[in-house]
Amino acid sequence: MTTVKGTAHGKRVFLVQRAFADLDGDCHGPAAIAKATGLDRATVYRVLQDGLADGNFVQVKENGRQLYRLGPGAFRLSMQALAQTPDEEMTHAVLDKLQRSTGGLVAYYAVVGTRRICTDYAIGDFDPKSIGIDPFELVKYSRSLRTGASGRVILAHMPAPFQEKVLAEQVPEGVGPGVIRDNDALVESLKDIIYSGFAIGRQECMSGWDSVAVPVLWDETIQGSLLLWIPTQEMPEDTSGLVAATLIAGDMLSRIASAPTSASAA
Repeated sequence: MTTVKGTAHGKRVFLVQRAFADLDGDCHGPAAIAKATGLDRATVYRVLQDGLADGNFVQVKENGRQLYRLGPGAFRLSMQALAQTPDEEMTHAVLDKLQRSTGGLVAYYAVVGTRRICTDYAIGDFDPKSIGIDPFELVKYSRSLRTGASGRVILAHMPAPFQEKVLAEQVPEGVGPGVIRDNDALVESLKDIIYSGFAIGRQECMSGWDSVAVPVLWDETIQGSLLLWIPTQEMPEDTSGLVAATLIAGDMLSRIASAPTSASAA
């Protein structure tokens, strides 16, 4: 890569921080970061040293080498960014509209590290007790990103280091018969999701339930996934209508995620 010359200090800092997202693994030395950014090694070292004071970077020792990883300061910045979106009322209105137009169960899952949590849902007149499953058990095996269409949609848009961590996990016990257990098949499904923009789940999280899931993005960064659950016996052979409705709703959520909040716009 051509060395970057005459770059403002702020841009140098940004390039170094961005390298941690682009490179494989969590910890890196100045040489690897310099190669990834096009900055000279001495400049990278100075940026890393300056960032230690405010916690943007943390120095660690690995196999006798002094390396660096992102620190709590970088985490605070990411949390500040995530706090801006999406607007809860607008989000729920989208979920409710999708639920009423399809008759299925709708849920929004937010990304938390290499996990997902359900932060909102719309179920109409559906009685959750009729599923016949302990809700705590459902939450337990819906956390893993390798379980279910909503997890795979998120996983497909995550950086390689995150994907590797998830692929190293065991499939939770008690999931549906359609869960993808083979890592090679799982990786192929992620490629299909990036190409098509959605995922179809066939009894992955629970027996008797199929699903359609789409990503919710802020620019190109994954924020979460929108999931439409349909009883297997009611899932049509031609899923294009359900896919189209879910894609439209997912696009609306992505626009909400990208829009400024009322507080920040004021």
